[in-house]
Amino acid sequence: MPSRDHRFSVLSRCELLPYLLTLPLGLSRKAAKDLLRFRAVSVSRMTTVKHDTPLEPGDLVTITAGKQVPAESIERQGLKIVYLDDHIVIVEKAAGLLSMGSEAEKERTAHRILNDHLKALTGSPSQQAFIVHRLDRETSGLMMFARSPAVQAALQQNWKSVTKKYLAVVEGVPAKAEGTLRDNLEESKSLRMHRVDRGGDLAITHYRVLQKGRRNSLIELTLETGRKNQIRVQMAGLGHPIVGDHKYGATTDPARRLALHSHELKFRHPVSGSSMEFHSAMPNLLVGLIAARERD
Repeated sequence: MPSRDHRFSVLSRCELLPYLLTLPLGLSRKAAKDLLRFRAVSVSRMTTVKHDTPLEPGDLVTITAGKQVPAESIERQGLKIVYLDDHIVIVEKAAGLLSMGSEAEKERTAHRILNDHLKALTGSPSQQAFIVHRLDRETSGLMMFARSPAVQAALQQNWKSVTKKYLAVVEGVPAKAEGTLRDNLEESKSLRMHRVDRGGDLAITHYRVLQKGRRNSLIELTLETGRKNQIRVQMAGLGHPIVGDHKYGATTDPARRLALHSHELKFRHPVSGSSMEFHSAMPNLLVGLIAARERD
């Protein structure tokens, strides 16, 4: 990823944080503090600096793009970067983290956390990620973001060609070891998705049983369409709701979370055309649900 250092000469006495806010970079107070925290700011005559470091006329302040931004700072917030280039970002999202802002929550979202990280990483306040698709708040695993509106549009236009696989622990054992679910889905006024006989939007999901327990099963699901709550509604319609999914009829919740994980993304890079494939292992907490049931 290309980067560019920014250098500025101090003209009058001041402290470092207020000085950063006067620079023609459009830094917010939070962004300036992040740069200091990530050690991306240096002053020519000093080995270490803080927000209240005094500056003298002639001092050279350097903001280094991409310098010492700790990965753990973003991972502590529930997001892990799996892949990053000039055009796309692949992340792993923790369960409980919104994909993007809502009226109730605008700050703690995967989109906002990634944006803040990219700004700190590059030293540029104009850096941002663009949403390509979403995961339910309760779903963990792989998500893709674009780094420009043009790449976002290209990915969304070709989204059907992207292989999207999930892993889920469901209640019970499906009668057929594999199959394809086709339903028309419609959203009610209460924002709950329903299967309907006519109207709605067609949802297609392919499933395969990977492991059987006494009471639960581990299922691999491949999406052909991407409707809201698609997997959750269709597995419930099959009579095997996802463990922890109270919204769609689950009666058990041993992990205290939805047992659904975005496991695989496979696609052509929107710029280079290279074949890209990413996998995310199912969290041990969810894998343990099958093993625990087998020992019962």
